[in-house]
Amino acid sequence: MTTTYTLAACPVCGSADAAEIASGDEIRDELESLWSFHTRRLRPDTPPLHLTDRVAFSQQPPLRLVRCAVCGTVYRNPRECARSVFELYAGEPLDDAVLASLFATQLASYRAQAHRLTRVAGRPGRGLEVGSYVGGFLVASAELGWRFEGVDVSEGANAFTRARGFTVRQGTIADVAGEDAYDTIAIWNCFDQLPDPRATVRDAARLLRPGGVLAIRVPSGSFYAWLRRHAHGLLRRPARALLAHNNLLGFPYLHGFTPSSLARLLAEAGLRVVRVHGDTLVPLADRWTRAWAAGEEWLLKRAVRSVAPARRSPWFELYARL
Repeated sequence: MTTTYTLAACPVCGSADAAEIASGDEIRDELESLWSFHTRRLRPDTPPLHLTDRVAFSQQPPLRLVRCAVCGTVYRNPRECARSVFELYAGEPLDDAVLASLFATQLASYRAQAHRLTRVAGRPGRGLEVGSYVGGFLVASAELGWRFEGVDVSEGANAFTRARGFTVRQGTIADVAGEDAYDTIAIWNCFDQLPDPRATVRDAARLLRPGGVLAIRVPSGSFYAWLRRHAHGLLRRPARALLAHNNLLGFPYLHGFTPSSLARLLAEAGLRVVRVHGDTLVPLADRWTRAWAAGEEWLLKRAVRSVAPARRSPWFELYARL
């Protein structure tokens, strides 16, 4: 498949006033650092398939990254066309062993998210997860009494999740009919990969009941831009570790929001932010990770979660009511 590109404006405010924060050459340097970082931390017999979402990502590296001068959102310019993005994820070959490994390492994080969502919503109800992937959140939410179904463009991921007994639709949120309103819509770890985030928010508002909750989890564009700007001299190694352990080196995402820029986007659709939770990436360490490296990741992420405010966290969750 040939990827096609288009010149882009800010996906939040539409401004074309932006400053470059990483050139193509600088992104390539980051990717070389990422490979070097994980080569030291993975066993030498690690199968190539298990490099997925660690050094090998679905998206091609950005040709150039910019930051909006108006709202601070980080985005690719030029950006992949919507059709290219859809075809990439819909036709991506997936291995069941890799999906099972991702499910096992991420389940604890999804359980924590399910508890946070329940506290915000007040009680379990009927929900839709956009980008349900391996089904970790569907399992975690069901344990608390939620009735979630998924929607995802990936045939391979949907087959894996349906085999666990869950209902998953093939397609995007735009394909979901709105006859019955949802109490909650959750978009974990994929909102940043959607080519038209504004349209996705409008669809979520269309499908939510009045008072319903939209929960979104994204990588922080401001954290990435801030750490790159300060990653010099003595700070170079800890900065690289923070970015690498949070899948931010090379920035394999279409967009990097801030809590304020994402709140601005949601407000246009009548959604009011009620909670922002700062966090780190779900765990990366698995059976192929050296023991000292797994400990390093755990300690680093625990420290960040303990001290970093939401606006300075590598990832954040935003909860809003319609």
